[in-house]
Amino acid sequence: MIVLAAVALHTAVHAAAADPVPGRFSQFEAGPENTLGTKSDADIWRELRHGSGGLPSSARPEDAVLIHSDGWWWAELRTPAGGPVVRLAAAVFIAVLAALAVFALLRGRIRIEGGRSGRRIPRHTLARRVVHWTMAGVFILMAVTGLAILFGRPFLIPLFGKTANSVIATASMQAHNLFGPIFIVLVLVMFVTFLRGNWPQWVDVKWLLKGGGFFGGRAPAGRYNLGEKLWFWTVVIAGLALGATGSLLLFPDDLGPELAQRIAGVADQRHVTTWAELIHVGAAVVIIAYALGHIYLGSWGTEGTLEGMIDGCVDENWARSHHELWFEATGGKGEGDGPCP
Repeated sequence: MIVLAAVALHTAVHAAAADPVPGRFSQFEAGPENTLGTKSDADIWRELRHGSGGLPSSARPEDAVLIHSDGWWWAELRTPAGGPVVRLAAAVFIAVLAALAVFALLRGRIRIEGGRSGRRIPRHTLARRVVHWTMAGVFILMAVTGLAILFGRPFLIPLFGKTANSVIATASMQAHNLFGPIFIVLVLVMFVTFLRGNWPQWVDVKWLLKGGGFFGGRAPAGRYNLGEKLWFWTVVIAGLALGATGSLLLFPDDLGPELAQRIAGVADQRHVTTWAELIHVGAAVVIIAYALGHIYLGSWGTEGTLEGMIDGCVDENWARSHHELWFEATGGKGEGDGPCP
């Protein structure tokens, strides 16, 4: 009786193993001990190497592929210890810093034409200044933590060691993820706050043809000159790109499949997250590189500019020199929260 039961159980198990779901194993050849029959190791490896699918236990189709060979290019491109992405980003920053150094040596500090008049007019309201400095603080935090993540292995490990870099990278990742949503909100707030005056105009072409007045002469400009407008739109476009790709990288399992399905018609999220990371790094490099120029010209590089973002007021001669059309449009009185000290 026991023998008959064992035989029956053995037969049932083999029948179930043969094909528990009709057609499920139809892509495999029948063979002894459930092997692939006459397929050689080379054939099997070739199929794996070129993305042949199997039978995953998860619901995600991409999990059926053992080796995603089309992702190797990204692994090589994004090598943390000095891959092309890291090298290119470093080259951009070095080039920008070198250009600013040369400009500072050749041009020096841009002084107020005619010197200070002693009369100050309002330029930036308190609301604009609060938005600007809040955005600046969060931006610097995001930039520093992002650069620590990007350049940690090639630069921080040789300087501080692996343990210190691990602590820095972990703290940077946490801060980057926590303040990322705040950065997105601030980009939108900044867009609404500073949109007026940042639309392109024909006078911007004249400003460009005169080199922005950086090498002598006066270049006409309204409320904002072309350089400031380009900075504004760079922050908006690159900032939103950083927010969108950052959200995708932060929640790949929630946003990746849906986005992949809508964009490419496939549910494989790996391609989406791969390109999201590439766009994220690219947008970050662009906005940080531009920020270096903005910080230099807005502080020491141009006399009288920074005080407009501190107490909201600027010298009359500064307004005439750098924003002549705005100065004339306001009747020489400027615009802001009230009388200047």
